[in-house]
Amino acid sequence: MQVALNDLIMLFAFAPIVLFLLGLGDITVPWDTVALSVVLYIVIPLAAGWASRVWLIRTKGRDWFEDSFLPRLGPITMLGLLFTLVLLFSFQGEVILGNPLHIALIAVPLTIQTIFIFGFAYGWAKLWKIPHNVAAPAALIGSSNFFELAVAAAIVLFGMQSGAALATVVGVLVEVPLMLLLVRVANATRHHFPEAPFVAAEGGGTG
Repeated sequence: MQVALNDLIMLFAFAPIVLFLLGLGDITVPWDTVALSVVLYIVIPLAAGWASRVWLIRTKGRDWFEDSFLPRLGPITMLGLLFTLVLLFSFQGEVILGNPLHIALIAVPLTIQTIFIFGFAYGWAKLWKIPHNVAAPAALIGSSNFFELAVAAAIVLFGMQSGAALATVVGVLVEVPLMLLLVRVANATRHHFPEAPFVAAEGGGTG
């Protein structure tokens, strides 16, 4: 639900934010370019996820969806993530390896920002005694960035070999392992948070 809500916010907020920020630098951005990025990277995946979830639960049942389908889907999503990283690095690998100072100027502030926001949100949730299954996703979502949209917009607007595309690609390459590390931190500190309240299964069962 948190991811879906985050996507819905970005659906309406991404285009105005991009146009505003680029407009501050006197960069003219076609509305249709930004709109296409939103449709391809937010609308279509979100709609496909919602439709497939509804269809599978109706045809197979919620238990099968949560206990069989989702566990099988996990390795596929990880392979897709690794494929994306390999693909991005194949386009920008030479530039990345040839400009270590520029990469550091992008990676270091991004790392500091991500860790700070995660720590702030996660610690705040701890003070508010929020259950871990809410606190951890909220902190991770809050500290993450929509680099997939940024990559798409940068490549379309400035080209694959541009500095803007390089910055977004480096952002993805830095954020993915960093977020996986923060997931491990969240899992390791689960015992410091209260357990989520028990919710009875749909259909009136209590088991």
